[in-house]
Amino acid sequence: MRYIVFDVETPNRANNRMSAIGITVVDGGKIADSFFSLVDPETRFDYFNTQLTGISSQTVKGAPNFAELWKQISPVMDSGILVAHNAVFDMGVLKKCLHDYDIEWKSTAKYLCTVQAGRRLLPGMSHSLNVMCEHYGISLDHHKADSDSNACAEILLRYIESGADVNSFIRTYRLT
Repeated sequence: MRYIVFDVETPNRANNRMSAIGITVVDGGKIADSFFSLVDPETRFDYFNTQLTGISSQTVKGAPNFAELWKQISPVMDSGILVAHNAVFDMGVLKKCLHDYDIEWKSTAKYLCTVQAGRRLLPGMSHSLNVMCEHYGISLDHHKADSDSNACAEILLRYIESGADVNSFIRTYRLT
């Protein structure tokens, strides 16, 4: 199986645009590729989000907007099962960006949430990304999209290595 693990950062509480995306490709049971880009959200930044992510309107100057970036990342995003930690959040931001930029992709996408899988595989513990990374000894620079997507990919690999049938956690997300 090929998994496209991604994480987005957002500029404000509306969570309808992204200011960064990290993508880590898991193929054949190992990390095969990774990608990171800042994204010009073409909207305002909240102080909270800037403090959390370190990304501001100055940081994204010259970065592609989502429509420009989508041309580059859509082949990768289309090449496997989408995976995210707290996937409903990241899938929701992706859906809103596709809608806001009038990009037709597909009506549904298969995805897997490492939080939901973790709650079944490791009950009785917190499944926040930093706690999971500490549990597995995974390096994390939290709220940095590239580090977060890589950490999520490592968590997915730990689940697979433990013998878990991660494909039983695949769900369908409606994008339209």
